[in-house]
Amino acid sequence: MPIGLLTLEIHIPDARSLKDKRQVLRSLKDRLRGQFNVAVAELEHQDVWQRALVGVVSLSNDEQHLRESLDHVAAEAERILGRDLVSQEMEFL
Repeated sequence: MPIGLLTLEIHIPDARSLKDKRQVLRSLKDRLRGQFNVAVAELEHQDVWQRALVGVVSLSNDEQHLRESLDHVAAEAERILGRDLVSQEMEFL
């Protein structure tokens, strides 16, 4: 059973506190979870105001379906974050 991991590196230049950062990340996580039924978590930089590494995980019995699903998640994350999305990487296990 293939497992897909999408990592999103995010820079939030307008964040002036951890509260500002968490508000942006909570909105992102809620939208991705609700729209795509994926698991989303902040992986690194929890104590840094303007930086985050977010992981999105999904699994499927069909790798092609999994790849397409994560492509849609990546596109939506890019639409939501815009210029704040620094990079994204997809891996399959």
